[in-house]
Formats: sequence, C-alpha cells, structure tokens
Amino acid sequence: MLSGWGRLPLPGRQVLGEDLERVARGMPLTRGLGRSYGDSALPPPGEARVAGSRLADRILSFDPDSCVLRAEAGFSLGELNRIFWPRRFSSPVLTGTQHVTLGGMVAADVHGKNHHRDGTIGSHVRRLKMLLADGRVVECSRESHQDLFLATLGGMGLTGHILEVELVLQRIPSPWIWSEAERMGGLDRFLAGLEQSAAEWPFTVGWVDCLATGRHRGRGLLIRGRWAEPSEAPSEPPAPRKRLVIPVELPSWVLNRLSARTFNLLYYRKQLRRRTSGIAHPESFFHPLDVLIGWNKIYGPRGFTQYACVIPETDGTAGVRRFLGLLTSLGVASFLCVLKDFGGEGEGMLSFPKPGMSLSLDIPVRGNIREMIARLDDCVIDCGGRIYLAKDAFTSAESFRAMEPRLKAWQEVRRRWDPDGRLASAQSIRLLEDRR
Repeated sequence: MLSGWGRLPLPGRQVLGEDLERVARGMPLTRGLGRSYGDSALPPPGEARVAGSRLADRILSFDPDSCVLRAEAGFSLGELNRIFWPRRFSSPVLTGTQHVTLGGMVAADVHGKNHHRDGTIGSHVRRLKMLLADGRVVECSRESHQDLFLATLGGMGLTGHILEVELVLQRIPSPWIWSEAERMGGLDRFLAGLEQSAAEWPFTVGWVDCLATGRHRGRGLLIRGRWAEPSEAPSEPPAPRKRLVIPVELPSWVLNRLSARTFNLLYYRKQLRRRTSGIAHPESFFHPLDVLIGWNKIYGPRGFTQYACVIPETDGTAGVRRFLGLLTSLGVASFLCVLKDFGGEGEGMLSFPKPGMSLSLDIPVRGNIREMIARLDDCVIDCGGRIYLAKDAFTSAESFRAMEPRLKAWQEVRRRWDPDGRLASAQSIRLLEDRR
C-alpha cells in the first residue's frame, strides 16, 4: 500500500533505482518522498506501480559564480540545505518541509514564505530534462519546448517524468535567520500587519486561531524574517536540529474541538510579550514540523487532509472573514491554520498562487468529509479562488473545473505530449476524470 502524508492508503508500490530514466519507463507516474498530502503521487486504479525518484539524487554540477545548480530529480531540499547553507547559498524557495525532492517541488511549483517577493520555484528553474510518455527524453525550457516547460511547472507530474532540474540558487549573507513574531488580536489587524510586513520583509507568514469567534476571530501570530547579516549571526553554521519521534498513532478521539481550541489558545498566549525578535535556526523558521518525525500520526488511524486555498485580493478581508466563518459553522477542529500573502501568478499553467491570501489548515478525516470539503470549495469558487493540488484529496472534478479556467489550455498541451493518456495518477482520475 502507498499513501500520501495524509495517510489515506491506496494499493500500489514504488519501484526505486538510481537510474530514474530506466525505472520510470512505462510507469504512469514518478513519486518523490511522499509528502504531497492527498493522492497526487499515488497510482491510478488498475496500476500496481509507480517510479520512485529518491535514489536518483546526485548533484550533477554547480557554478558558484552563476549560482546555477543541476541535480537529479530525487535530490532533496534537506540535502540542498545541508550542503549549501554553510556555503552561503540557499534554494530560492523553501517549503514548509525539507523532505521534498527537486522533481516534486517543480511538479507542484511550490511556494514559500517569500512568494510575495520571489514567486514560486518555477520562477528560478532554467531547464528540465524529462522522460516523455512515448519514451523520448527531451530538455525543455523557456526557449525550447516552452509549452511543455510551462505545463510541467505545477502540472503534478502528468506531462512527463522529471529526470533532472537546473535551478538558480540564491546567495545568502549567513545561514541564520533574523526573525520577529507579533501577536495580532483580530483579523483586520492581522491582515494589515501582513501587508505592511510584506513590503519590508522577504519572509512573512501567519498562524491563525481558526476557532476563535467574535472580535477575536482571526487572531494569531504574525511571523516575519530575513537572512541574518554576518554581524548578527553566530560564527558557526547551524547544527541539525534534534528530532523527536511520534512513536504511536494517537486515538481519533484525541483531536476534537475542545482539544483544538485549548491548543490554539495556549499557542496564541505562549508568547508573553506582544512582539519578540532575535536569531532563529533556519530549520525552525522554514521547516518547524520536521522536528517531529511521524507527526502525521497525531491525526489518528483515519488520517487527515490539508485544505489549502487562495482567496484573491479582489475579495480582500471579506473573503478571508467569510472563509473563517464557514470553518466555524462547519465545526472544523484544526491545530493548524496558516495564512500567507501571495504575490503575482506563477508562470506554470496550473500553478497554485495568485495575488491574494492563502489559507492552509489540517482537517481530520471523519464524518462526511467530502461534504465538508465541497462546502469549502463552494466558498473558494464564489471568491474566485482555487485550491493547491499538492494538498488536495477530496475535491470533486466539477468543483475543480469551476475554480480552474486555465484547465482547458493545460489539457491541450498535455494531450500534445501524451496523446494516448499514458501518464496518470489517482488524483488525475478523480479531478480530471482521465479515461484509462
């Protein structure tokens, strides 16, 4: 059995090998480290296997003058951090977990806390080497096979198997972060603070208490940061953080509205002063949950889904307030609700971000989860927003079509490069209604 990070299993297994081109031939999909939450990296019905990329993880070249890195698709962000942070280079986009591969980052066209300034990872990718459905191996870029290149950014691996990635890294003054955190008492203040911080800071993110009501709705912690200057930072590079293991799967009853409400209140109050600042470990700042190995067990045997959406700036505060009000009325019990501001739309034909506010929250799988997701989808559609495919597990094909006007153009490019529909996933069968 295989599953995404949300622990919803499907029959299948992955085939691993250092030669990804050989392993992926004839496969419907390539899977990285399995950190997509839903079924985007799971085999379609009737397929027993997918290719696994994690052993194809070599650095092929790096030019420190141009900052251009070329690596195999299975090279992980964690290894990139380990090798390049001490050398004063970083990935230009850092996701919430470092347990992702370069190929997976491109397939999801991932974003980070700096999207308002630096865009998605696709903005920094120069070239891709891909194995196509018909067995050809091609290089694509903005200059060569541009349609394939742009359809692959955010295309969830459905346009071809990504074999190699050429990426421009970012120079950093030190491998440490100068961070500030500020308590925000309500949504209006929170959004105003986020907007102001985005104009001054490269990294911004907010944790929101999605269970608070009344004048406290939208309260939370606003976090901002930048790479620390050498004069501010310790002289030694940061050591890897110690990890804690979640040893057992918690019972489903542990997570309920009372426990979530209590946790949210304590988390909001944990910062005694309204504003704090200082040097932060980069792993703590960018990848806070990675310190807990197996943290997805907290949600119990039925697993969970993460609902991630963007509310366009045209809907502003009203759209975010309406979404948070819907969460309250649906009785969603979530320990995690992250709010980020987005900059411009990505180049990728199905890239997730667009100008506005992104909300992400974990939802335990229980009761009529599909009906709950449908209600959230309706709200997002009404706002003119969309969902993040790397997190999705339950959205219907009808809802996805309603929120994604770019789908037809992307499908045309996909059919051009895979006319027989050989590449597919469990997610593409569900959302795109692929015929196999």
